[in-house]
Amino acid sequence: MYETRYHRPGSLSEAAKIRSDATDGQYLCGGQTLIPTMKHRLASPSDLVDLSRLSELRGISEHEGVLTIGAATTHSEVASSDDVEKAIPALVTLAGDIGDPAVRHKGTIGGSLANNDPAADYPAAALGLGATIHTDKRTIAADDFFRGLFATALDDGEIVVKVGFPVPSKAAYAKFHNPASRYALTGVFVAMTKAGDVRVAVTGAGANGVFRASGIETALSGSFTADAVAGVAVADVDLLSDMHGSAEYRANLIKVMAGRAVASIG
Repeated sequence: MYETRYHRPGSLSEAAKIRSDATDGQYLCGGQTLIPTMKHRLASPSDLVDLSRLSELRGISEHEGVLTIGAATTHSEVASSDDVEKAIPALVTLAGDIGDPAVRHKGTIGGSLANNDPAADYPAAALGLGATIHTDKRTIAADDFFRGLFATALDDGEIVVKVGFPVPSKAAYAKFHNPASRYALTGVFVAMTKAGDVRVAVTGAGANGVFRASGIETALSGSFTADAVAGVAVADVDLLSDMHGSAEYRANLIKVMAGRAVASIG
């Protein structure tokens, strides 16, 4: 790793100032992507600004039909939260199946969303539930947040503070793991809002990152059953094709995982 300066600010405003004053400052929270990148000498920030202990970025609460999770909340904390289990059990399932115990105890929801890895789990949850991402400057709807592989609507230096998930009437997540990395080879988050709208988000399969599966949404709007999913034709256009699976294989996995998600709701 290259030489770098480590900072532990006491507030968001202090964190922002430290980063802006640095030659090449980077925010650090869980560090599950940044630290390995630095170890491989693919990144060499002059300063690391640790956000993980800021109280402003922590906590889980539910109020008036919205489950709010602080950006520095770890996957393990989400997976073990009674508040999350009561409001959106699908998030407990998703968080509890990320990586391994070491990753779950360090990785954070805000870091996952800001990094927007094309095979990460939380982007599917945010898009599938129609979440709102709150930053230190504004709020961004999930439909507007994800901009492609590792790209988001965040401006340079903008910090994710918390995420608001509307509590759905029902939701589920089904994931086909890459056996080595535990990332999603294909993962599908299915949700029905309180108003009866269906949202289906896919991760791990898209060449441009997380996306909504409109054909499956339409089918489930007519009949919220696994059989309805089975009748949908999923094209392999704009899907990933690599050593782990072809685009055609991933197209089939989208249907299979969506069907499993719906079936699990009962």
